[in-house]
Amino acid sequence: MEKIIIQGGRKLEGTVSISGAKNSALPIMASALLTRGWNYFSNIPDLKDIHTMAQLLRGFGVEVIEKKGAVKIRADKIRHAEAPYDLVRTMRASVVVLGPLLARLGHARVSLPGGCAIGARPIDRHLKAFQEMGADIKVEGGYVEASSKKLKGARIVFDDITVTGTENVMMAATLADGTTIIENAAREPEVPDLAEALNKMGARITGAGTDTITIEGVDELNGTEHQIIPDRIEAGTFLMGACMTRGNVILQNMIPEHVSALVSKLREVGALIVEENHSLHISGPKEIKSVDISTHPYPGFATDFQAQFMALMTVANGTSMISENIFENRFMHVGELNRMGADIKLDRNTAVVKGIPHLSGAPVMATDLRASACLILAGLVAPDITEIHRVYHLDRGYERIEKKFRHLGARVKRAKVKY
Repeated sequence: MEKIIIQGGRKLEGTVSISGAKNSALPIMASALLTRGWNYFSNIPDLKDIHTMAQLLRGFGVEVIEKKGAVKIRADKIRHAEAPYDLVRTMRASVVVLGPLLARLGHARVSLPGGCAIGARPIDRHLKAFQEMGADIKVEGGYVEASSKKLKGARIVFDDITVTGTENVMMAATLADGTTIIENAAREPEVPDLAEALNKMGARITGAGTDTITIEGVDELNGTEHQIIPDRIEAGTFLMGACMTRGNVILQNMIPEHVSALVSKLREVGALIVEENHSLHISGPKEIKSVDISTHPYPGFATDFQAQFMALMTVANGTSMISENIFENRFMHVGELNRMGADIKLDRNTAVVKGIPHLSGAPVMATDLRASACLILAGLVAPDITEIHRVYHLDRGYERIEKKFRHLGARVKRAKVKY
């Protein structure tokens, strides 16, 4: 086990390069299951979830070669079509292999994410869509068993927006007979990035990035080359860190429009932000103003920014209201921030944050990926020592985050936990 130790009190200053987007890389890697021939995907981040997906694909008999910043995948022969619990439980995104396997082989057996009850999780929307495309779906022993002689194009209307559901159905529809139309589709940037990769493989997809996506099925797909988009969540985390420490940071290798909702809020907070080609230059304010936020699907304020923005508001001047509308139980970081002196009270899906002059260092525990980043930001403005435990969450979504923060002048290091 490891922990991160932070000696706070320094401004972030300098330049940081944003890594490739994990949430784009994972479904694009899974899309290789639809193809014959080599696929070469670049700007791949070095993350635990990426290695887990590579291991999952290898379990199907797929050739996977991992290189620094890239991965090569060839799925000419798929010997197995089962995604086992031991892998799926560690990464919920593993469910995106279901659509490609079903379309390519006509059958798949995939563990329910986390072994959870299906009614309480979004995967039921995936399965309903596959049934509408003609698949036979059974849920037995914690596994989804799907089969179909040939998927048929269909009109899929999602009751609620689901990113992985949109991606899963879009991939399956590429090899279906006829045309599939997805309505109330997710608009997150990772969706059109996947569609672009699939179109390079020979798919016929239009409308990705809007709420209606049309997919005309084709007979086969072939390998291609594709560069993964930059990680907007990592970019946003560094933007909030620069703002919180009153720093001066240039973020390179990013797409500014992907974080426009956050940038708008940070300008309300008082930050000066200038867009320069594929970069953003942020100068933090002398006084951080309190601002209310409410999370919504893209292009709204991302739920993956909520925890980090809450850390920012703990040292703002005034009181802010933070409402979480996407996920239940995504306020587990509140107790840890309060351990550092924050004044946060919860009222159902809203956190009331009363800003204070500064936080205090304390031993804290990360509960999930974004909560881990939130606690790092909090530690950056606490003048004494902060120790963050259970930081293995960070390695699922941030590539060498402590090294990037050190490059910007922060006193951050990783150490072994001694028992």
